[in-house]
Amino acid sequence: MDDALRMVVAGLGYSGAAIAAEAASRGFAVRGTARDPAGARPPPGVRAIGFDTAGEAIRDATHLVVTAPPGEAGDPVLAAHAEAIAAAPALRWIGYLSTTGVYGDRGGAVVTEADAPSPGQPRSIRRLAAEQAWREAAAARGAALDLFRTGGIYGPGRSALDEVRAGTARCVIRPGHAFSRIHRDDIALAVVAAALRHAAGGTRVLHLVDDEAAPSADVVAEAARLLGVPPPPEIPFETARAGMSAMALSFWSEHRVVANAVTRTALGLGWRHPTYREGLRAILAAGG
Repeated sequence: MDDALRMVVAGLGYSGAAIAAEAASRGFAVRGTARDPAGARPPPGVRAIGFDTAGEAIRDATHLVVTAPPGEAGDPVLAAHAEAIAAAPALRWIGYLSTTGVYGDRGGAVVTEADAPSPGQPRSIRRLAAEQAWREAAAARGAALDLFRTGGIYGPGRSALDEVRAGTARCVIRPGHAFSRIHRDDIALAVVAAALRHAAGGTRVLHLVDDEAAPSADVVAEAARLLGVPPPPEIPFETARAGMSAMALSFWSEHRVVANAVTRTALGLGWRHPTYREGLRAILAAGG
């Protein structure tokens, strides 16, 4: 039996590149898709390949990670490469990056990995449909499937530190409202841990959120403190909403606290950045 670990990461974007780098460091031969592989900048040890021509790599893979979001027409990876996935003889695990948005608004209640989704936003409805499509594809192939429902993603170049520096950060106050988030490098840690500890088959739901849901204003205030500058003035949500985009309003319209205990136990790990405090400190220490 071929014991080599060969991973294809469908989408070398912000999270996908971090997953690819983590997998390469753990002994996988990694190829990642890009619309323009000639112009891509893959991590060391990772080969960039064209998305449209990735069928051969997928057929050769033992592990497949999908980071691309669904569009109006459904999941783009399945649309382009369903035949290659079905025909991949060694493919034994698929990881799909979804979103905690599939749970919809829970009025601040805690959501566990066992809770049924109930999406309210159109993009979350599309995500749940994509999850189901991957359930069917994995079952048909006989591969294990991990559905990674992620919170708000932050990390180097995409954090409250950048917003404070740019002068675009706002301390919006909405009492009792908190967001679940996850550092990009903890996504990579969890996805590769799952790939190495997958079950023989079936589907798992895993929550990629850190250990402390927190108000966005607290995160902004911590970023300002780390940078040694005053935080932005506090703005009541009812005042701030007038200037919010439709996308921002959709996030603020939902409130849930996402638990992760089952996920951390299943993967046998603790986060590198258990809360936004450690995450922001690590970004700043690394020059971000």
